[in-house]
Order: sequence, then C-alpha cells, then structure tokens
Amino acid sequence: MLHLRITAPTDLASSAVEILEEDPAVSGLVVMPSASRKPEGDLVLADVAREAADGVIGQLRSLGIHKKGSIHVEPVQTWLSQSAFEAEQAAPGSSADTVVWAQVTQQTYEESELNWTYMTFMTLATVLASIAIVLDSQILVIGAMVLGPEFVAVAALGLGLVRGRTTLFKRAVRTLLIGFAVAIAVTALAALAARGLGWITEADVTAERPSTAFIYTPDKWSFIVALIAAAAGVLSLTSAKVGGLSGVFISVTTVPAAGNVALGLAFGLGDEIWGSTLQLVVNLAGMAAAGWLTLAIQQVVWKRISEQRAKIVARRRKRLA
Repeated sequence: MLHLRITAPTDLASSAVEILEEDPAVSGLVVMPSASRKPEGDLVLADVAREAADGVIGQLRSLGIHKKGSIHVEPVQTWLSQSAFEAEQAAPGSSADTVVWAQVTQQTYEESELNWTYMTFMTLATVLASIAIVLDSQILVIGAMVLGPEFVAVAALGLGLVRGRTTLFKRAVRTLLIGFAVAIAVTALAALAARGLGWITEADVTAERPSTAFIYTPDKWSFIVALIAAAAGVLSLTSAKVGGLSGVFISVTTVPAAGNVALGLAFGLGDEIWGSTLQLVVNLAGMAAAGWLTLAIQQVVWKRISEQRAKIVARRRKRLA
C-alpha cells in the first residue's frame, strides 16, 4: 500500500476526492476542509494499492494539483485493513512488480545531481580503486565499487529516454562526464604525489596483477555482466524490492577502471590508459543499454495493465451512476 497526502485549493481538492472515491484501489480516504494554509485549501489523505498508484497519481497530475498544491507519496510499511487487502487484490498486477513512475523519476533526479556529496564519493571511490590496483587487492576493489555513486546516474540515462525526460538525460550525462573526469584528475594528482614520495613505482602498476587484471582487459564478458547487472539494478530501483542494488555495485568495474586510468596518466602508461578507458566505456554503454531496455519493457507492460485497470474503474463508475 501507498499513502497519499494531497494539499490543494478547494476546487482541485474536490475533483481529487471524486477521483479517489470512485477508484476501487483506494481503501481509505480522509478529507480535511480548510486544513491547509500553504497552499490555502484542503488536505486529503488516501491509501491506495501500489498496483494502482501510478494511474491514480497520473489522474491527480492531470488536474494540475502538483502545480498549485502537492502530492506526497510514501510507502506504508505495515498495515492491517480488510478493505486495503481487498483493494490490493482487486488491482491488476503484483505489488512487488509495480512501477510508480513519479517515485522513480524523483529518485533518479535527486541521485543524479552533480553536487559536493556525489563528487566526494566518486573521488574517494576512485582513489580507493587506485590503491586496490597497486596492492592487487580484490577486497579494496569491491569496496571501491560499493562506494561509487554512479549507477543511478547511468539508470537516469535510460529513464530519460523512455519517459522523454530530456532534462534528466542531459543532467545524467553531465554528472557522469564531470564526475569521472574530476575523480580521475584528482586521483592522478594523488598518484603523482605518491610517485614523488616513492610510495608507488611504475613496476607496481605494470607488474602482473592476477586479482585485478580484469580492470584493464575488457572482453565480451565485461559487456554481458554490465547488461545483467544494470537490468537487475533498474528492477531494484523500480520495484518494491531493492535488495539487488548491492550486487550491482560489486559487479561492474566502472570506478576501478577510472582508478587505473588515473594511474596510467600519472606514469604515462598508454596501454593502461587505453585498456581501462575501453573497459569504462564498455561497462557504461552496457549498463545504459540494459537500463533503457528494461525500463522500456516495463513501460509497455504496465501501460497494458493500466489500460486493463482503467476499464475496471470505468465499469465501476457506470454501475454507480
């Protein structure tokens, strides 16, 4: 179940109440006239089955409530209600599979923003990856992968294309390009400093590294893993089950590749730079393609389910008329 909190001018709130009253997926509805001061108007509370939430939110948006008021959506962690259970059973589809596009879009907008926090995590992850390469440590590589914040920005590329969000797409491209560029530059400077202090030698970078050689040697498996990981990651973002994201973070070698590029720049090693750059491009391309395809399939599937649900609601309204 999802809980909706709507604040809107009285005329819009009345229209919203009509929509919510007629929808069988809405199990609870509370109207508080004149309870809102900003914007001045009414407060409406409603519980709606997750399977139907996207359609209900779409109708509320069509009224313009999000422009003159607000629509707040939050998951209900625990609920005890026979009417809510019946509403959920009546809604087509599965709650875990449902995509609430407004929720996904907001999350990707927020987490693909180029800000100080994003840049710090990206830089720290890339520095950690470079240390992992020097020490040939798989544990540190995994730590760098988990620390890297780039996955949601990559997923935002697919969402921007599928949902026609040009601003989101441009924002994600900017975040990825600037994020990786700055992280690589800072890490390269740190590597130069370590080289000057004698902490790192060229032999540390060019020697055989059985545990981390995959970082600069892309092959068909790199692309396949990126496809699988991104598909799983997008499913985790869009569904009610988010446990798969950790697996995605430790599957794709984007940040470690960026760390090796930085080391290659610090020591002027063309082979390291080229191999790692290719690995980075292959992984990002695979993730972006898989994210786009997964979201496109979900949009087609849920469009059909929404059309089926609309027919059910229309029949209900006809009976009540």
